[in-house]
Amino acid sequence: MAVLKFRAYYEDDDAVYRDIVIKHTQTFLDLHNAILKAYEFDNKHQATFYRSNDYWQRGREISFEKYDKEYKVEPLIMADTTIGSEIRDTNQKFIYVYDFTKNWTFLVELINVAKEESSKIIYPATSRTEGIGPQQYGTRSLLGKKFVDIEEKYELPQKIDGFSEEGEEAALEENTEESADESTDEIEGAESDNEI
Repeated sequence: MAVLKFRAYYEDDDAVYRDIVIKHTQTFLDLHNAILKAYEFDNKHQATFYRSNDYWQRGREISFEKYDKEYKVEPLIMADTTIGSEIRDTNQKFIYVYDFTKNWTFLVELINVAKEESSKIIYPATSRTEGIGPQQYGTRSLLGKKFVDIEEKYELPQKIDGFSEEGEEAALEENTEESADESTDEIEGAESDNEI
């Protein structure tokens, strides 16, 4: 049984990708779920694949379900379509679009075909993760969720001694200069009193 390895690039940054291994007898629904899991997205929105060519042009649609929109050709349904049935060449490409409102787009390319499956892997599976993926809702810190947990656990203060807010430093310097001027005036005044 053939095992296919697909590389799913995030369209906006080709340095961000996930490699997914899947059996050729599994369906596009399995691949759809594997991509969402690999990028840590939920499974609440509309989705579709397009068969593509080397120029990433959109061809036949393989959709989660038939949506209320105009189709040039009736779409294939993910759950009913095996991946092997849509492979036309050794570097077959698909475009995967998730959440038609946000329009998350991933370029999915076949990069390897293995004849033997591993008994240690439950297919489909993510075999490689490269780059920090997009955050489905909001933004993600480079340090991720772990740092937020540490902040909450130790209740790190907002302002740490030795650091000032913007503008405080200038005000502090002005106060120091005024104090120095007053001290100089007092000393000069005391010296003139001693002279009398």
